[in-house]
Parts: sequence; C-alpha cells; structure tokens
Amino acid sequence: MEEAIELIRSEFEGRPDELIPMLQRVQNAIGYLPEEALLEIARATRLPAARIFGVVTFYAQFRLRPVGKYIIRVCRGTACHVSGSALILQDIQNHLQVAPGQTTKDGLFTLETVACFGSCALAPVVVVNDSVYGLMDSLKTRKLIEEIREKHGAIVARAGVEKGDRNGLRIFEG
Repeated sequence: MEEAIELIRSEFEGRPDELIPMLQRVQNAIGYLPEEALLEIARATRLPAARIFGVVTFYAQFRLRPVGKYIIRVCRGTACHVSGSALILQDIQNHLQVAPGQTTKDGLFTLETVACFGSCALAPVVVVNDSVYGLMDSLKTRKLIEEIREKHGAIVARAGVEKGDRNGLRIFEG
C-alpha cells in the first residue's frame, strides 16, 4: 500500500486529468482500490472524494475489494445461455460456495458473470483470467477448477486443446 501511495504522490500529484490512469496504476499495484488509496488520490488531485468514488463505481474495471488469484468469468450472453451457461454458473456457485462477485475463503477464486465475450461459436464460454475455455459443461468446468486448485502456483494452461490466440487471449476448446 505504501508503494501505491508513493506512486500517487510522485507521478500524479496535482493532475486530476490523469484520474483514470492513476486508478488503473494503483489497482494494478495493489490488486484493488482500498478506501485509503482513494482518499489519497482525492487529496493528491484536489478532487472531491465523492467524485473519485463515483468514477470507481461507474467503471466495471475498478474493484473496491480484493479479488482471487483466479477470476472465473461465466458468459451469460444469449448463445451461452441457450447452451447451458446458467447450469455451469450454478454448479460453480455450489462447488466453490460463492455467488457472482464473491471470492472464495482461501482467496484463490473470484466468480463473475459477463454479458458476452463475443466468442459465441465456442458457447458456452468460461474465462479464467485471460484464458478462454469454450464448449464447456459443468463437468469440464469442475475439472478445470480442480486442476487450478492442484497447481494454483503454476500457469493455467490445460483443460483442453489450445485453439489459438485472439487479441492476447489464449483460446481453448474443452
């Protein structure tokens, strides 16, 4: 946290026009935006704290709570929905004992839903951090979660055949 405060003071003091890049840098450094950091940003930029909180709560990219090492996102778009994403989501919730927006007690997983990833041909889609897993079902998803649990210190790279790379995201087919 001290590093983030120093970053705010050294690079962004008196620069309210840099609010969003500042929030992004602080979140990248800490993993989320704690109240203490937001108040320091308000002081440094001379912007009202209410404005800072307004920006943070408006943009979905910003987090006010710590997240897990692995963020599991389940697509809820039409193609994924009709292909079973609701069942996958329910199974993940039961398996991890968390609801969307929550993090497991061990801090390993955060569960989120997304309106659409734009990978409809791979429906239903589950994304873990930056890896896209297509043609998923509850069994494949549980297997993926358990593989991550078993080797959570390693890079997530299994659970299917790698299908390529699109915009920096690794694409897998279950």
